[in-house]
Amino acid sequence: MDSQQEYVLRTVEERDIHFIRLWFTDVLGMLKSVAIAPAELESAFEEGIGFDGSAIEGLTRISEDDMIVRPDASTFEPLPWDDEGSARMFCDVLTPEGKPSMGDPRYILKRNLAKAREKGFTFYLHPEIEFYLFKQQQDYSQPPVPIDQGGYFDDVPLGAGMDFRKASITMLEQMGITVEYSHHESGPGQQEIDLRYADALSTADNIMTFRTIVKEIGQERGLLASFMPKPLADEPGSGMHTHMSLFYGDNNAFYEPGEEFNMSKTARQFAAGILDHAVEISAVTNQFVNSYKRLWGGSEAPSYVCWGHNNRSALLRIPQYKPGKGDSARMEYRALDPVANPYIAFSLLLAAGLDGIDRELELDEPTSDDVWDLTNAERRAMGIKPLPASLDSALSYLENSEFVAQNLGEDVFSYFVSNKRQEWADYSHQVTAYEMQHFLRRL
Repeated sequence: MDSQQEYVLRTVEERDIHFIRLWFTDVLGMLKSVAIAPAELESAFEEGIGFDGSAIEGLTRISEDDMIVRPDASTFEPLPWDDEGSARMFCDVLTPEGKPSMGDPRYILKRNLAKAREKGFTFYLHPEIEFYLFKQQQDYSQPPVPIDQGGYFDDVPLGAGMDFRKASITMLEQMGITVEYSHHESGPGQQEIDLRYADALSTADNIMTFRTIVKEIGQERGLLASFMPKPLADEPGSGMHTHMSLFYGDNNAFYEPGEEFNMSKTARQFAAGILDHAVEISAVTNQFVNSYKRLWGGSEAPSYVCWGHNNRSALLRIPQYKPGKGDSARMEYRALDPVANPYIAFSLLLAAGLDGIDRELELDEPTSDDVWDLTNAERRAMGIKPLPASLDSALSYLENSEFVAQNLGEDVFSYFVSNKRQEWADYSHQVTAYEMQHFLRRL
């Protein structure tokens, strides 16, 4: 037993913690949990806890149903919202032989981070997470009702949103997750909370914790907190703009003073790799039918594969350089949904960037125009191609991607495609309110 595990055992006893929740995710990014008593914790560290893996989305094949979760002691944190004394730890999913499960999203990210380490790189991320706050309602076939009519950066007097953000930040920081900014976003009832940069694995864990905390606080206050990409047809969607940095040892590998936008050759190749693979990874970074209503709904959502310096209409943005802040050099990927599975989405973004470095890809010229204002002919002349316009289209690219299959693993890749094909079929089968309203009497 290592020192971190001993610390957890001691803390559980000293703080009178009665339940330990063991967390992991399925392939779609849904959080799973099993609670154990303190008496079982030492055994969980040594042997893990068995469960039926075939009952979890995409985790294993039916013939391999016996699986094990083993808690990662470095992720131990008490849960501040639980008065009965609970704590959580993220887990690694293992086979009965103690080998990593190929279907564990956390392991997929670990595997891709190991490839980066072999090249001397460390991957850091800083997500800006948007979500809506709505009033609770009985009939969810009706449009949801936002808690306010505020807009971007509005200071809503006595607003429930400000109080909600304050409670969320307090709880996040109690769990060791540092917040950089928070504010009201552009849509009515829409909020944004930005997490401080951290290594990719910690960031993915932090996002899963963030979603749970926001949902918990919402329930406590009688509100519906939703990360749905496009909940309101005529208002901005919710994204998770993600800032990425690559370090080589203690130095930011993206920074080169004197070069255009202070971008190093490594940064340009990494960015070129992201753009080269953007279309084929869209079904993972934007995995729901609703995601494409956000991407193609305007309001600064990216719809085209291009990059620019401080261009918020571009898919990949290079933020303004601050003198003396070379270590903060980064690029911002703007397509990610707040409901993307962070483990596999970050895996593919990293793999795409590293592929650009390995192949020494050249980065095209930056785009300074608002891409939405260009004509199709102008975009074609500039070599700017669109992102997929629907989940169906995105899956067509994904299905033919050897790159994604290789970096996710064949089992996860096959399951993901199958699951999302079923989602598209279910969605397409519906007769919508729009069709009834426009066609029933007229046709």
